[in-house]
Amino acid sequence: MIRHCVFIRFRPDVTSSEKAAIFAEIAALKSRLPGLLAVHSGVNVSPETGMDKGYCEGFIVDFADAAARDGYLDDAEHQKTGAKIVAAAQGGVQGVFVYDLEIPD
Repeated sequence: MIRHCVFIRFRPDVTSSEKAAIFAEIAALKSRLPGLLAVHSGVNVSPETGMDKGYCEGFIVDFADAAARDGYLDDAEHQKTGAKIVAAAQGGVQGVFVYDLEIPD
């Protein structure tokens, strides 16, 4: 399994409803993309002050395998949503942190 983690430093002017719409678009991909197992999104709730380095919100997507993750990355709807994320992030792509983790069976 591949766990795809995306953490975002949203610009201060991005509204809660805009953030929710972005997260909803990611979640909607689950019904169309084979191997997309789960989507979780929300705000950082860690009590470790400052450890998030400003990446206060984000989402995690679980994929059956790397091929399913790669299909997601190539998907046109995902790419449109990805562009919205970059546009909403402080400093564009500099405000987005992506980390993929392979989870052994």
